Amino acid sequence: MKNKPDDRRDNVEKIQNSIDHTIRNMEIANDMMDKIDNSKTKEELRAKNERREQALEDMREEIKDEANSRENGYKG
Repeated sequence: MKNKPDDRRDNVEKIQNSIDHTIRNMEIANDMMDKIDNSKTKEELRAKNERREQALEDMREEIKDEANSRENGYKG
């Protein structure tokens, strides 16, 4: 059985899609925090958004790398 070749042509779009979804999830969590009184749940949502913010930074770096690779024809 052959391995699938590494097809990176749409990685930038996939990463951007993940960024968009993460931002949307952060917005939803912020809206929830505004509407709930439970301090434990608020803290959990706040912590989750902090992790999402770190993930966003990582994805933004990854998208830069992928865009540069795309411009260079994915040469190693």
